[in-house]
Amino acid sequence: MQEQDLFEYAVIRLVPKVEREEFMNVGVILYCAKQKYLKTRIELDEQRFSLFCSSIDLEELRHHLNAFENICRGGKEGGPIGKLDMASRFRWLTATRSTVLQSSKVHPGFCVDPEEKLQQLYSQMVLLP
Repeated sequence: MQEQDLFEYAVIRLVPKVEREEFMNVGVILYCAKQKYLKTRIELDEQRFSLFCSSIDLEELRHHLNAFENICRGGKEGGPIGKLDMASRFRWLTATRSTVLQSSKVHPGFCVDPEEKLQQLYSQMVLLP
């Protein structure tokens, strides 16, 4: 039996009106230190988005969601945060904030394959049944 490794994840949420605390899940970010894995899976359902919130610029939102992906990959495309080590990038992306894009609390678990676990969490937390 393969050894399971500790992972941490958070759900990425679109919160159009922070004061109302209503949100729509748009992605998942998963970090597994032992396997040196940090990745996010994001999907912005434009039809749901338009019904949920029409006051946010869709292109600007896409730009900010792309920043999550760039920071996960690391390097210069991720800006100054992208140059940090993997654990620091994950902590920065999942830090508590009062903005249109937020993350849930960080949740731990164990997995063998973080890519498979990311897809499973994404299916459960973001995709509609």
